[in-house]
Amino acid sequence: MIIFGTSSKTYQLAIVNLLCGFCGNPAAHALRKRVTRFSLFFVPLFPIAPAKHSMQCTFCGAQSDLSKENAEGLLARGGAPQGQQPAPQHPAQPQQGNPFAGGQQGGPQGPQNPYQS
Repeated sequence: MIIFGTSSKTYQLAIVNLLCGFCGNPAAHALRKRVTRFSLFFVPLFPIAPAKHSMQCTFCGAQSDLSKENAEGLLARGGAPQGQQPAPQHPAQPQQGNPFAGGQQGGPQGPQNPYQS
């Protein structure tokens, strides 16, 4: 008796920050690769179909398929595949004193109002 079949395994290749094409939010996207292999006696031996690449938004859960070239390009250059734009990067804002801490800005009386005379 011979037992054979197929098995699939999904690999997470990277997490990239992109602007989601479905919800429009800048969010992390999981780049994944799914490989289907021929199995003999429950041991996966060799791939029987080309690997399928996909990307899933962690904010809304929308999933889209990618071509192999777009997935490799995304991994190689850290950019976005065609049709999507990278998420905007917000520069770090300098730390300022807390205006609610009292007395940090504007002298001992607290912040001064320039419109008050």
